[in-house]
Amino acid sequence: MAFKSILTIITDAGRSAAQIDAAVALARREDAHLDVLCVGVDLTQTGYYYAGATAILTQEAYNQAREEADKAEASVRARLDAEDIRWGVDTAVAQIGALGGPVAMLARFSDLVILSKPYGPGGSQAAEAIVEAALFEGRAPVLILPEGYSGADYGTRIALAWNQSDQALFATRAALPVLKAATMVDITIIDPPTHGPERSDPGGMLSQLLSRHGVHAEVSVLAKTLPKTSEVLARHVRDINADLVVMGAYGHSRFREAILGGTTRNMLEHCEVPVLMAH
Repeated sequence: MAFKSILTIITDAGRSAAQIDAAVALARREDAHLDVLCVGVDLTQTGYYYAGATAILTQEAYNQAREEADKAEASVRARLDAEDIRWGVDTAVAQIGALGGPVAMLARFSDLVILSKPYGPGGSQAAEAIVEAALFEGRAPVLILPEGYSGADYGTRIALAWNQSDQALFATRAALPVLKAATMVDITIIDPPTHGPERSDPGGMLSQLLSRHGVHAEVSVLAKTLPKTSEVLARHVRDINADLVVMGAYGHSRFREAILGGTTRNMLEHCEVPVLMAH
């Protein structure tokens, strides 16, 4: 395996125990260095306050965010002190619209970023912003964990979602260390275009590329028998007992995905296994 620099980012120490446990487990499995970034998020929207209040509220919001970051750092250090892995902890404070800076800086120099699912009961606006910053500004592969997931027992049976897109190809290349170690890789193609470049052999060229890396892959071509592509993919993941999904992130614009949903968002909302994605 080649994930030697792993990053995880937390904003709430009290709700990040499973995420830290999962990051520690993977770092130990990969003999990797784990970096933890504790972010204090300043939610101030200064344009909504009366004249003269901005400076006071901004300072108070910053102080609160700094306190949250320091509290998270102390909690993480106490958690990792007893571990036998290599690790480091850093803090940052940023407004919600500026999270991309500190997140992207570390993500750019990481082999993999581990984050909890940004949607659902444990999700937040900050969690969504962090996922997008790691993917789009940090250009790093991101492993999204289902809620409460705390282990590293995944990557044995992989569903590789393939739609011929640049995003899917980039995700495949980013996931090569995992794909090479898997016992089963299923190239999953849903409703391929009739007149596409791979119409005579869907997934054939990708399968050939992977085989040259020692990956033993099979190809499954599925009809879109459910309203959403993500639903077909999720059902197939259960059918083949996959423990990891590899897929490209956001085939359409992020604005359209946020308003209308999409395969990426739907998979993150409903998938029951970890999802490794890249853009």
